[in-house]
Amino acid sequence: MKQFTKKVLFALLALALLTTPAFTTGTKESTGKPTITVGSKIDTEGALLGNMIVLMLENNGFRVVDKTQTGSTPIVRSAITAGEIDIYPEYTGNAYYFFSGESEADLWKDFQAGYKKAAELDLNANNIVWLTPAPANNTWAIAVRGDLAERESLETLEDLAAYVNAGGHFKLAASEEFVSSEAALPAFEKGYGFTLRENQLLVFAGGNTTLTEQAAASGQEQVNAAMAYGTDGQLAALGLQVLTDTKNIQPVYAPSPIIRKSALEQSPEIATILEPVFKSLDLETLQLLNSRIAVEGQSPRMVAENYLKEIGEVQ
Repeated sequence: MKQFTKKVLFALLALALLTTPAFTTGTKESTGKPTITVGSKIDTEGALLGNMIVLMLENNGFRVVDKTQTGSTPIVRSAITAGEIDIYPEYTGNAYYFFSGESEADLWKDFQAGYKKAAELDLNANNIVWLTPAPANNTWAIAVRGDLAERESLETLEDLAAYVNAGGHFKLAASEEFVSSEAALPAFEKGYGFTLRENQLLVFAGGNTTLTEQAAASGQEQVNAAMAYGTDGQLAALGLQVLTDTKNIQPVYAPSPIIRKSALEQSPEIATILEPVFKSLDLETLQLLNSRIAVEGQSPRMVAENYLKEIGEVQ
């Protein structure tokens, strides 16, 4: 009798499981929404913005494959054009170099004009859609130790060029991308008329400015300057000073989610989901959030989640 009862119970349990609706959040079976693969660059802000996208999509019922911190710009760019990821945060200024020679350089120094051109070129060439950008400029920059800036009266990149050309001690910590990309150090060298030798560079494989700025602050291997971004949050805490780009060598780098057209057509609500988040990310907000990661040591996902709760986008 006990054996018969167990069989009946198991049968009833199996029947119940088969007839109970699935409740796995974000699966296609439960929501009808497809899986979205999210990537990002490997630096602090890339991880922050990538996690915001992940969390917002998860919160709206999407099943997300998290591939944030995919790699440097060429790697993550190749991933989206190859269809290995569906969406990641990019910067408008990079489109000038993605589509070199297709527009005037000055156009990219205007926030709206640069964004519109990036959206137009990428859609036509790659079926990639640029969504609403953040009102911030995360441009490439060079920061020097505060003691060096004070001693040598360095305030601008013109001051730096004069100092380097006069034989002053200068060693820059930077990513491989910053050193080799036409958009970064080579553009500064050409625009301001100086050249750094190999022994004046400490090159990191990744693009995380936390590493480059800490190297400058600590004087690692005689480094006294660092690759930086305009929205970095740890510069003041580390005693580093960004040198002014008086010639506006750099274009505007406004952060924007970019998504494959086919993925957006399948889920057009993604644009509406992400718009209020990116609209809220001005320069000061990004500096603050980046500092929570770089200075306080919080995880990018934790910082992203807490911020989204603060602005009422997730519970």
